[in-house]
Amino acid sequence: MNIIIAGDGEVGFYLAEALVDSNHNITIVDPHEELLKMVESHADLMTIVGESNSVSVLKKANVAKADLVISVLHSEPINILTAILAKKLGAKSTIARVNTLQNLAKENQKTYNELGIDVLLSPEDIAGHEVVKLLQQPAAIEIFELSEGKLLVILIRISPNASVVNKTLNSIASNYQNLDFRAVAIHRGDDTFIPDGDSIFLPNDFVYVITKPEGLDELLKLGGKQDVEINNIMVVGGGRVGKVIAKQLESELNIKLIEHDRDRSLKLSDLLDDTLIINGDARDINLLEDEGIEGVDAFIAVTNSSETNILTCLHAKKFGVKKTIALVENLDYIEISQNIGIDTIINKKLSAASYMIKHSMGDEVASLKCLSGINSDVVEFIAKKDSPVTKNKIRNLKMPEGVLIGGIIRDSKSYIAIGDFQIQENDKVVVFALPGITNKIEKMFHKSKLGF
Repeated sequence: MNIIIAGDGEVGFYLAEALVDSNHNITIVDPHEELLKMVESHADLMTIVGESNSVSVLKKANVAKADLVISVLHSEPINILTAILAKKLGAKSTIARVNTLQNLAKENQKTYNELGIDVLLSPEDIAGHEVVKLLQQPAAIEIFELSEGKLLVILIRISPNASVVNKTLNSIASNYQNLDFRAVAIHRGDDTFIPDGDSIFLPNDFVYVITKPEGLDELLKLGGKQDVEINNIMVVGGGRVGKVIAKQLESELNIKLIEHDRDRSLKLSDLLDDTLIINGDARDINLLEDEGIEGVDAFIAVTNSSETNILTCLHAKKFGVKKTIALVENLDYIEISQNIGIDTIINKKLSAASYMIKHSMGDEVASLKCLSGINSDVVEFIAKKDSPVTKNKIRNLKMPEGVLIGGIIRDSKSYIAIGDFQIQENDKVVVFALPGITNKIEKMFHKSKLGF
């Protein structure tokens, strides 16, 4: 595909690098010449210095032949105008990043669709929704639903006292004949690998597992995880992410939200009905103690400062908080943050990229998730009629190294992948792949042009 990305920072650059790895022709438009020079040195793509809401700049980027235009600048009006102009100038599909809650309302999205914007997305909203899901299943570090929850992908950290420690996947499977889950990726130290039957679980391994909903309890038990009841939460940061979290959960949980800015605190008091707003600095340990940090079940830090989010979560851990979640925008901080004890890291770039990359792939892709816990992607492919993946049982499919089929959804029923399973037309197939491999798998799900 020919893809134009309009950006002014890390979201655009991260997305461009991810899409280059998928063998697309990428043009990135950005007003900052020095940043573009840096991008050019790290990725094989075309760069154009300029404002994306300029007709002449879009024409220079050959927008008339663009299959997809993605505008992810920090300025919502520029993104909206860029997408509208791009569609009018011939782009087949457009995506615009927005920040205003009203723009995501269904009645307003219809208007934007008529103007030429195919998809409106907010990285902040996506991140906020991910936090809500994590609080509903607090034993997981990361959780991702497939086909409306028929299969789940979760990330857990193997506890030192877990019953699976020092056991192979084969030995575990022999003891549990009807497992409703399967380990599909393991991160150990600096290495991520797709496990086979002889792979052994070690304490503190980060493990991605695909599971049926009914297998979740047994899975967590084997991983040494205990049920955590969440009733009281403390949110640090009253920006868009914090606002989304509080708005969704305030009718179900007791929420205290700490915001440093006084004006924003006052606005939040008007917007949120059942959330206690505290105007103060969450880095102040005395403030945390005064506000009852010791009785908090989950602590969520989502300010604009990754450092503040990491620091305050570490303070919360010292006070015995069961679940800590930090918004960390620097990708280099993710692994460090997990290794020093923070339970879950949320990254807006990764969350938004999953949605946008999916739109760059064919109609055989139902969903895609860029996993933040480890370097791996999970893709939900739809098997086309006469595609290579339907020709043999799973064990006989010639999949690229670094790829594993984890599960299948057929009609309304879900299955955990085993070697004797035969994939059929229209099956949704959940595939795990190491970075840079996803594009190599796509052709397995296309209809064979040669008829075999």
